Amino acid sequence: MEPFLFKIDNQNVQYFFDASFFSLSRIIPKEQSVILTDEHIYGFHPEKFSAYKRVIVIPSGASLKTQATIDRIIQRMIDMQVDRSFYLIGVGGGVVTDMAGYAASVFKRGIKLVLVPTTLLNLVDASLGGKNGIDVGVYKNMVGTIYQPEIICQDLDFLTTLPEPEWSYGFAEIVKHACIGDRKLFDALSKADLDFYRDHKDALQDLIETNIMIKMKVVQKDVRESGERKLLNFGHTFGHAVENLYQLPHGQAVAIGMVVAAYLSQAITGFDGVHSLISVLKRYGLPVQYKFDTDEVIGIMGSDKKRKGRTIDFVLLEKIGKAKIVPLELSQISRILNQIRKQWK
Repeated sequence: MEPFLFKIDNQNVQYFFDASFFSLSRIIPKEQSVILTDEHIYGFHPEKFSAYKRVIVIPSGASLKTQATIDRIIQRMIDMQVDRSFYLIGVGGGVVTDMAGYAASVFKRGIKLVLVPTTLLNLVDASLGGKNGIDVGVYKNMVGTIYQPEIICQDLDFLTTLPEPEWSYGFAEIVKHACIGDRKLFDALSKADLDFYRDHKDALQDLIETNIMIKMKVVQKDVRESGERKLLNFGHTFGHAVENLYQLPHGQAVAIGMVVAAYLSQAITGFDGVHSLISVLKRYGLPVQYKFDTDEVIGIMGSDKKRKGRTIDFVLLEKIGKAKIVPLELSQISRILNQIRKQWK
């Protein structure tokens, strides 16, 4: 089992493609490992954890991505006598790996981190790049760090128990990557559908690898999100707002956010691919509109990390495969959102 090495901030991140969770024990001593997972993964895959003495199981759900949960995780590690030589292994979806990354970065000022993403969305996006975060009230990822894992292990066996809706949610981030940087990928997605990738493991593996390479190429150029990495926020500014306001799953919120960003692009850059984007999202079972309150959304956007004074950096499309960052006045966004809201009644 040979890893692919990504060099990020003078650190090597070892990525094991199409590997097995069980093979981790050949790299990392079990007696120096503590597992963090959730009830869903632990319930479906108990055999994967039976050889580990230190396993922390947390409830499932994005509502638990809070400082209170982090405090409980850290207390458990203290009780387990975890020291700085240990590896914290986060096994789960984006909520679990976000909390594993944050906990590893602050516990005793930093312990080694390993991520085992178990959802499609986490495989192609959330586990990559080192960003982690917890929510504060309705404000998403308001507290967090950038902390690279030493190892990412891809075990597609976990996808066999992935709930049906989670497949669609993962494709939201895949479509995002295509929109901002890969026209060929967008065209391929336009010709296939969800069932095709679920039924063809080789095609799914290739798709996952393509998306990993797209994201990691951007991350390697801009680890701290000072420039090009901001493009990865396409669909996330509006998406994060409706996700927390209306308790939408992340993938659904990002899909709706991309449609909103496409309409903003149409008004500002002359983008002419709104209907193509909507068509692709529908192919993968993703929503393309949602009833929202403009004032509530703008209120959340006003506290977004990307806001600068009265403007917010929005990722807009010039064409499929090419995006740019445009600072927009909140009043300008509000006006266009009201136009979109009328269309969606």
